[in-house]
Amino acid sequence: MILWFTLVQVGLAVLAGIVAVAAGLIGRRPGDVTVGALALIELLLIVQIVVAIIAPFAGNAPSGSLLEFWTYLVSAALVPIAGVAWALIERSRWSTVIMGVAALAVAVMVWRMHVIWTVQVA
Repeated sequence: MILWFTLVQVGLAVLAGIVAVAAGLIGRRPGDVTVGALALIELLLIVQIVVAIIAPFAGNAPSGSLLEFWTYLVSAALVPIAGVAWALIERSRWSTVIMGVAALAVAVMVWRMHVIWTVQVA
């Protein structure tokens, strides 16, 4: 994984999570900002999938478990989709909070993927 790209993903996911949770707690329903933020997180996760496929061929091989890494990556890519689907089905303030929690979960998962890729010794 690429450190700066990981930091961008984590930073954006944390920011989107905080904004969505705050918006939900003050009573806002899902809107362009919150749904768009999760769409951007999803786009970055798709780019991460491409990077994870190419990186070993470019000399950036993982030091941890590939199975664990890919499980995190695929799961993280499904979380924003599920959060937005929930928000579109149930358009309430709590679905905005759920989108925020989903974004925060993605932030944790992306950081864990970075740790699996770079720190562990298999």
